[in-house]
Amino acid sequence: MAASELYTKYARVWIPDPEEVWKSAELLKDYKPGDKVLQLRLEEGKDLEYSLDPKTKELPPLRNPDILVGENDLTALSYLHEPAVLHNLKVRFIDSKLIYTYCGIVLVAINPYEQLPIYGEDIINAYSGQNMGDMDPHIFAVAEEAYKQMARDERNQSIIVSGESGAGKTVSAKYAMRYFATVSGSASEANVEEKVLASNPIMESIGNAKTTRNDNSSRFGKYIEIGFDKRYRIIGANMRTYLLEKSRVVFQAEEERNYHIFYQLCASAALPEFKTLRLGNANYFHYTKQGGSPVIDGVDDAKEMVNTRQACTLLGISDSYQMGIFRILAGILHLGNVEFASRDSDSCTVPPKHEPLTIFCDLMGVEYEEMAHWLCHRKLATATETYIKPISKLHAINARDALAKHIYANLFNWIVDHVNKALHATVKQHSFIGVLDIYGFETFEINSFEQFCINYANEKLQQQFNMHVFKLEQEEYMKEQIPWTLIDFYDNQPCINLIEAKMGVLDLLDEECKMPKGSDDSWAQKLYNTHLNKCALFEKPRMSNKAFIIKHFADKVEYQCEGFLEKNKDTVYEEQIRVLKSSKFKLLPELFQDEEKVLSPTSAAPSGRVPLTRMPVKPAKARPGQASKEHKKTVGLQFRNSLHLLMETLNATTPHYVRCIKPNDFKFPFTFDEKRAVQQLRACGVLETIRISAAGFPSRWTYQEFFSRYRVLMKQRDVLGDRKQTCKNVLEKLIQDKDKYQFGKTKIFFRAGQVAYLEKIRADKLRAACIRIQKTIRGWLMRKKYMRMRKAAITIQRHVRGYQARCYAKFLRRTRAAITIQKFQRMYVVRKRYQCMRDATIALQALLRGYMVRNRYQMMLREHKSVVIQKHVRGWLARRRYGRTLRAIVYLQCCYRRMMAKRELKKLKIEARSVERYKKLHIGLENKIMQLQRKIDEQNKEYKSLLEKMNSLEVTYTTETEKLRSDVERLRLSEEEARNATNRVLSLQEEIAKLRRELHQTQAEKKSIEERADKYKHETEQLVSELKEQNSLLKTEKEELNRRIHDQAREITESMERKLVEETKQLELDLNDERLRYQNLLNEFSRLEERYDDLKDEMNLMVSIPKPGHKRTDSTHSSNESEYTFSSEITEAEDLPLRMEQEPSEKKAALDMSLFLKLQKRVSELEQEKQSLQDELDRKEEQALRAKAKEEERPPIRGAELEYESLKRQELESENKKLKNELNELQKALTETRAPEVTAPGAPAYRVLLDQLTSVSEELEVRKEEVLILRSQLVSQKEAIQPKHTMTDATILLEDVQKMKDKGEIAQAYIGLKETNRLLESQLQSQRKSHENELESLRGEIQSLKEENNRQQQLLAQNLQLPPEARIEASLQHEITRLTNENLFYEELYADDPKKYQLYRISLYKRMIDLMEQLEKQDKTVRKLKKQLKVFAKKIGELEVGQMENISPGQIIDEPIRPVNIPRKEKDFQGMLEYKKEDEQKLVKNLILELKPRGVAVNLIPGLPAYILFMCVRHADYLNDDQKVRSLLTSTINGIKKVLKKRGDDFETVSFWLSNTCRFLHCLKQYSGEEGFMKHNTPRQNEHCLTNFDLAEYRQVLSDLAIQIYQQLVRVLENILQPMIVSGMLEHETIQGVSGVKPTGLRKRTSSIADEGTYTLDSIIRQLNSFHSVMCQHGMDPELIKQVVKQMFYIIGAVTLNNLLLRKDMCSWSKGMQIRYNVSQLEEWLRDKNLMNSGAKETLEPLIQAAQLLQVKKKTDEDAEAICSMCNALTTAQIVKVLNLYTPVNEFEERVLVSFIRTIQVRLRDRKDSPQLLMDAKHIFPVTFPFNPSSLALETIQIPASLGLGFISRV
Repeated sequence: MAASELYTKYARVWIPDPEEVWKSAELLKDYKPGDKVLQLRLEEGKDLEYSLDPKTKELPPLRNPDILVGENDLTALSYLHEPAVLHNLKVRFIDSKLIYTYCGIVLVAINPYEQLPIYGEDIINAYSGQNMGDMDPHIFAVAEEAYKQMARDERNQSIIVSGESGAGKTVSAKYAMRYFATVSGSASEANVEEKVLASNPIMESIGNAKTTRNDNSSRFGKYIEIGFDKRYRIIGANMRTYLLEKSRVVFQAEEERNYHIFYQLCASAALPEFKTLRLGNANYFHYTKQGGSPVIDGVDDAKEMVNTRQACTLLGISDSYQMGIFRILAGILHLGNVEFASRDSDSCTVPPKHEPLTIFCDLMGVEYEEMAHWLCHRKLATATETYIKPISKLHAINARDALAKHIYANLFNWIVDHVNKALHATVKQHSFIGVLDIYGFETFEINSFEQFCINYANEKLQQQFNMHVFKLEQEEYMKEQIPWTLIDFYDNQPCINLIEAKMGVLDLLDEECKMPKGSDDSWAQKLYNTHLNKCALFEKPRMSNKAFIIKHFADKVEYQCEGFLEKNKDTVYEEQIRVLKSSKFKLLPELFQDEEKVLSPTSAAPSGRVPLTRMPVKPAKARPGQASKEHKKTVGLQFRNSLHLLMETLNATTPHYVRCIKPNDFKFPFTFDEKRAVQQLRACGVLETIRISAAGFPSRWTYQEFFSRYRVLMKQRDVLGDRKQTCKNVLEKLIQDKDKYQFGKTKIFFRAGQVAYLEKIRADKLRAACIRIQKTIRGWLMRKKYMRMRKAAITIQRHVRGYQARCYAKFLRRTRAAITIQKFQRMYVVRKRYQCMRDATIALQALLRGYMVRNRYQMMLREHKSVVIQKHVRGWLARRRYGRTLRAIVYLQCCYRRMMAKRELKKLKIEARSVERYKKLHIGLENKIMQLQRKIDEQNKEYKSLLEKMNSLEVTYTTETEKLRSDVERLRLSEEEARNATNRVLSLQEEIAKLRRELHQTQAEKKSIEERADKYKHETEQLVSELKEQNSLLKTEKEELNRRIHDQAREITESMERKLVEETKQLELDLNDERLRYQNLLNEFSRLEERYDDLKDEMNLMVSIPKPGHKRTDSTHSSNESEYTFSSEITEAEDLPLRMEQEPSEKKAALDMSLFLKLQKRVSELEQEKQSLQDELDRKEEQALRAKAKEEERPPIRGAELEYESLKRQELESENKKLKNELNELQKALTETRAPEVTAPGAPAYRVLLDQLTSVSEELEVRKEEVLILRSQLVSQKEAIQPKHTMTDATILLEDVQKMKDKGEIAQAYIGLKETNRLLESQLQSQRKSHENELESLRGEIQSLKEENNRQQQLLAQNLQLPPEARIEASLQHEITRLTNENLFYEELYADDPKKYQLYRISLYKRMIDLMEQLEKQDKTVRKLKKQLKVFAKKIGELEVGQMENISPGQIIDEPIRPVNIPRKEKDFQGMLEYKKEDEQKLVKNLILELKPRGVAVNLIPGLPAYILFMCVRHADYLNDDQKVRSLLTSTINGIKKVLKKRGDDFETVSFWLSNTCRFLHCLKQYSGEEGFMKHNTPRQNEHCLTNFDLAEYRQVLSDLAIQIYQQLVRVLENILQPMIVSGMLEHETIQGVSGVKPTGLRKRTSSIADEGTYTLDSIIRQLNSFHSVMCQHGMDPELIKQVVKQMFYIIGAVTLNNLLLRKDMCSWSKGMQIRYNVSQLEEWLRDKNLMNSGAKETLEPLIQAAQLLQVKKKTDEDAEAICSMCNALTTAQIVKVLNLYTPVNEFEERVLVSFIRTIQVRLRDRKDSPQLLMDAKHIFPVTFPFNPSSLALETIQIPASLGLGFISRV
């Protein structure tokens, strides 16, 4: 299609305008070839005739469709030209507040002059890992692309940032470096990334200054190489600087400042450390006051000084060096105040004791006289002599300024050197990314040497840029295999040759500098002579002979020749430098050391120094003896050399371009000056990029994108399976000119304007489709209206016809009723007449028929009687005849039979004589007998049946009889009742009569009462009416009061509720914040802990090679004093033989497990017997104590009792010692004399047995000691009581003695006392005998106990050698024998006392009954446990089927022994697990470190490791072993941490240990013994509570560990979900055909990561299902699952919303529909999983509201109000951002007006929300672990063999 065909009516074009550069206009009529004028209408409504150029006849550029305006990439515009670019940038900058735009490979950045919230760490995280074309343009996208290409292509990268002063170059470079520092991190602990960023404030302070265009303008160029290691982490950096503007040190223009550092020093002059510098206000110094603007608005120089010093400290510049730098800078300021006095025209002098010079010399450490002398003189050297010449005042001032500039330049280079040393990489650099921050093209009213160098550098950069763009275009065409046509682009090589070639500007300048009397004028003449009229790019101004013009790529620039030679020479007097070198101040000579060395081309000149760095291109070596010449290199030559090296570096890297644009010269925020913008766009190469793109095929579509967009232009038959062929066929029909497009391998390439043409066709097609849809809709509406009218008409007709039909029916009914009446009347008359006739006829018929019948009857009667007579007569005659005949026949038969019988008799007589006859006869008899027998049997049967029938009949008869009898009896009773009822009826009738009489009386009384009641009622009604009136008044008052009270109460309640809700919310927020803070601290703590471990490992690796053996790793110390201890790790070299040794021992342990259990059972029995014996011994001792107490009641025998007690105690102690020795001997015998077959395998069992025996004996000793202590206390109490009695007795006796004064009485008393003594002595003897007898009996009992103990020991030793079955029988036999002996003993004991024996027998029977009951209970328990055991055995069998193949033959042989373990398992376990201290590491290793979560989750109960660990803790608590508890818990925590560190990125592992850690924590709470937790337990579970230790501190430690695991789980979730979210939630079209592809033709840069497949929403849901199923399998608490799901949904919502806010192409109406559909699918998933109450849906609310915001109407104030009320979950910044980014996909959608956005901002002005744009996708909600008790009984838990925990046993 010809371009002229697009200029039709209503087409929009751009026309030039002097003010706005370009204006938009609309064609009023079609353009025809040959027309000289276009009829246009401007946007403001003014008509205009636009004349075409008669020579070129070039038409004005066409305007892009509105749908393409505001694109992210300028090359995506269909019409590529200057006005389109300018308008697109303006719309994005002004309307959408977007400062970044792509232009192919260039990022255009417009300075907003306002702080924007788009550079935070959240934005960095959002761009990290993204492809460049996927997100909105940003400096971070360019940095990410460079970073990824470095990692992918293994090629160094460069980011070239250029632009005018004030365009934002330095800030862009700073943000790029911040991105690298944040994303990559450093590889060492030196925090290199912080140092790289810290170099910025230093370089800004010494290299930036305020200009008229920029408050922070960089007055030097810098190239920073950021070095990376092989893991692409920052390891260091290196900086090169170019062309420092030294002249600014001594001169500043109006409204400008010197370098920032001088003003920072002056602002900090009051600091104590700066007193020696003798500084003052900036207006005091000549070098800082010339610009007249010492202060920058909004900048605090004192605070900036603090930042500069902090940055210096961070970079390793010590305080002494810092003070040295400040000292030199202060000296420069004081040097600027040095004044000169003229002696004459050729000489001058410094005033004596000149204060500024004195201060300068003091600060610099030089002699005053020497410096004053050489400031006013110079040394001239000739071939023969050297002499000193005075200089004029002007030359002295210039020399002073040159010295100040030289000092500052050297100081600048020294600081750069030290910054580079601080940033120097300590390890080998693998690759680097260079950031070039260099001046852009400059043109002023007066342009000098600096502008010339700057524009020369930009010419070189522009050439490199053009070549790179051209190369990329060529690569793209070759890659797609389309015909390559040479693109004509601007080559600025002639301009570069003009500047740097032989006899070029720089060459002539250097030559002139070498001339003795060279001047600027002579140099200008040489330029004119050499290039004027010979080079098209060189011109001479008309009005000047001291200037020249060069046509640069951007614009013509006029340079003033004045000062070129001086600036190029950069003359400094050597004598002044020598004075400074002789300074006592150490730092100052360092600044000039480099001047004594041979400088290579890479080193900088005084004005533009490039430090020596490791460059890709090595500099050439300088020749000896060339030092003096090299030292005198001109500035231009040095700059050219450094520029060549820079270009070599850039050419060796992959460049990325950032072009900074200054929107206006007044620094107004978001103000766009079209003229200034166009100048910069032309100067920075953006338009050249556009021109190169437009010359080729700028619009590029993939075949799928083209098909999706232009499917509407295809017919069904055009759509083929091959998308490429389909697109080819369609394009050939749509665009006839084949040169307008090309088909590549993967893309279609279009010339400029073709996409707009296709869009026009598409819009026309859609418009036609819309018209057809409107037509159809309108037809449908009209038809619907017609159908409604028709339906209404039919309804009216129906009602009218119904009325008519009802009237007609009424008429018919009346007619029918009349006919019916007539019918019945007529029928009645006829029927009556008929009845009369019928009655008469019937009467006649009856008489006639009766007569006929009677006659017939008589006749029949006569015939019947005659027949009867005939019958009898004929019968008599027949009988008579028959009788005669019968008698004759009988007579004849008799005669005949007689004859035959005679014959037969003869035959029988003959046969009777033969044997056969008898046989036949017998045979017949047998048959007859059998027949008779059969008959008898049949008769018997019949008899029986008849008998049964008779019996049944009798039974029925009796029942019937009984029935009848009962009926008769019932009838008799009924008769009696009826008789009684009759009597009652009579009495009732009498009562009724009486009641009737009373009723009459009552009625009379009632009438009188009613009369009185009526009267009372009337009075009452009056009273009631009055009361009602009063009541209504009171009610109204009451209601009013109630209403007021209710309103007040409601208001108070509402206010209180509001306050309560607010306080509750605030408390919840505070609690969540506190939780979050605490959990973040935990996270940071765990991170630091991991970092510490990593560093320690690295240190160990660096210090020495690890030796084989044990290595120890420390863990983090907790609040508990020994919570974390050092855990021993076995190296792999040792682990292998250890495992090989452990395996056979485990097999042996399996062999002896049954033996061990039997021994354990036997030990428990022995313990019981020992306890019973101890009880018996205690009982005997109590009896002895009681007897002793009785004896002690008598004072005289107290000493004997004490003696007896002491003897008894000594005896018992000796016996106890003997028993203890014998027990020790028994233990030795057991350990030494074991059977060989038991010794090897049974060692662990025997040790356990001996340990138990030892513990029992120790316990026995403790109890005996307690008994002795109690006994001694009793004795001491009695001794304390006894003296009181004796003293009282003595006093009584004395009193009696005093009373008995008579000698006789005394004698009688003496005799009585003697008798009493004898009596007491006899009692004492008898008591002593009884005590001796008891002592003998006790000794006998002890001896019997000894024998019993020996017998038990022998029996135990024998049992240990017996097989298991024989062991049981032997133990039973022994028990029977023991009981029998016990019975015999008690029979003998109580033989003399039958009552005691009877009581003993009764107690024995009771005990037997109790034992039988216990036995029954145990039998029930045994049966129950056997059933459970069978079930568990089945399950275990099923689980171990797969493992049977791996079992060794030895294990298979051992299996029959396993059933022996079953009786032991059937005992009543206490829910504890016992293990040995040395097996702790094995327990942790098998249960934690080497456990596979998948197998445990599928095959075993959830949380089994937690239950096992807690049961082990319970046993340690039961043993009261605090060391074991502490060691186990510490090893468990360390083991879990170790597993998570090793497999921390595996979701299943992290989920499994989170579940088990929480279960372990819940178990510690559930069985802690605290009432709050015990109330949830069963009584059996409460018995299992911990008894000795309070593990509350460990619960806190486990809670912290669970929080850390939860945070790690969230990180794993985030890493898995992150790649899916954007693709599945935003990019993938879940509803096909809704969103469509926008015609952007986006030129995406080469993807840094290969496409791994597109994720869809189904992928996300499948992943969520996987997460949920894994957590459920692991038995995670439901509340915890809800929190995890909430966190997952928050991540999905936050990442989706963040990407939506950073992607303009996603903010459309159709995308909002896609998002809402996707969110509904996620909500459906929540409903399916019953997780709607988890709070997950609420986390998606911001995303939902953003999607709704994309879909709602956005025009009127009502829409704004609705948006403000709807989007309460979005911040103001997010709402405004979405509205700014809203982009129509089709022409039928409308853009959001700027005024509407302003309205929204005004309405949301008072809303207090975060200014942050993006959601914090890394935010983790604080997690809680609600107490969730387990209903599982610990004693029922079985330990599967697959866990390898055979070394622990259930208790």
